[in-house]
Amino acid sequence: MRFAFRHAGDYHERMKAKQPSTQLTDELERIARMAAAAILDIYEKEDFSVERKSDNSPLTAADMASHRIIVEELGKLEPRLPVLSEENATQISAAQRQKWARYWLVDPLDGTKEFLKRNGEFTVNIALIERGRPVVGIVHVPVSGTSYLGNTQSHAERRNENGAVRPLRVTGSNGSYPVRIVGSRSHAGGELEGFARALGEHKFLAVGSSLKFCMVAEGAADVYLRLKPTSEWDTAAGHAVLEAAGGLVTDLEGILLRYNARPETLINPSFLASGDLSRDFLAAIETQQA
Repeated sequence: MRFAFRHAGDYHERMKAKQPSTQLTDELERIARMAAAAILDIYEKEDFSVERKSDNSPLTAADMASHRIIVEELGKLEPRLPVLSEENATQISAAQRQKWARYWLVDPLDGTKEFLKRNGEFTVNIALIERGRPVVGIVHVPVSGTSYLGNTQSHAERRNENGAVRPLRVTGSNGSYPVRIVGSRSHAGGELEGFARALGEHKFLAVGSSLKFCMVAEGAADVYLRLKPTSEWDTAAGHAVLEAAGGLVTDLEGILLRYNARPETLINPSFLASGDLSRDFLAAIETQQA
């Protein structure tokens, strides 16, 4: 077993040693709902404009409307704290962000492709990063009004639009089958086939955006493997929710995933998000790659 899995229990005990209030997650939910309202105003129109970023990924008016609201509201919440968003990342130098020990990491609209398909599987993601680790996060689903919130020092929970609150906790399989593998609706296919075969009997669940982390966090899936590139803002909020719920996110060497750790890039390495710490998913990856 690698370090992260071998010491998973100790890690989560350290992370939950303090019990801060829920005030911060409440504020983040308020901000995410404001952004979601702006997104839905555009989503519900019959037609909306779509531009292309420099990497040829789609950008809509909804992305920018959400970005502006989140940056403004986070500035009111903690005026001195920097905000790194997908929509302002090119304006912030590596030298500048490398000085940050604490900052907000935001994806104003995660799952733009799902937004354009109008399937509802897109989210608003806000995370607080401290010394390279996501410590607080919210993944909000505008279409359903559902929020997944996590504070790695206290709690994880799902809040529905009607006010119902349910604690989130990963569920171990104790070696039972089938293994529930969640993956991208837009990128499902060959990257998971060898991994799935190595695990034995399995069930594949396809969903868009950072909802994959949330499915693992609430025990609806056991593992999420991502081999194709993602940006740090794609994962940070869901990462925080999953760790607060008792899961882990590591690279393929079993080392805990970190943020703003490399000046040359904001692209994540391949990673494994696990809610079943009793099973050695990393060994299955090695079997696939052998």
